[in-house]
Amino acid sequence: MIVADTGALLALVNTDDSHHEVIRTLWESNPGAWVVPWAVLPEVDHLLRRRPGARIARLFLEDVVDGQFLVENGEPGDIARAAALDAKHADLGLGLVDGVVVAVAERLRAEAIATLDLRHFGALGLPFKLYPRDL
Repeated sequence: MIVADTGALLALVNTDDSHHEVIRTLWESNPGAWVVPWAVLPEVDHLLRRRPGARIARLFLEDVVDGQFLVENGEPGDIARAAALDAKHADLGLGLVDGVVVAVAERLRAEAIATLDLRHFGALGLPFKLYPRDL
């Protein structure tokens, strides 16, 4: 199982992203392994609407609705874990979304987190691979 962070999803759907090819290859190798935490969706939607635009954001949402992505709606403990991670690593400014990504990955015992945010995820000393870095 691979838990997807915002940056990886942005790179996946935006063909102009410099990481598009490597993320697309990772996705295509096993799309059923990818899990998208609920907290990532509003951030992806917002950033896609800024660039590359509303049309791409709508296409992404259609893919979510059509079941192209397995959305993990979370459990109450995920937010508490995210808050604890944010407090523990206050110097990083981790925030809710990245904290929920970690909480979901921990709870589901994921193999990896798909992320381009090595500043946050790389500094946490997580027991997961970080794709594409660890490919």
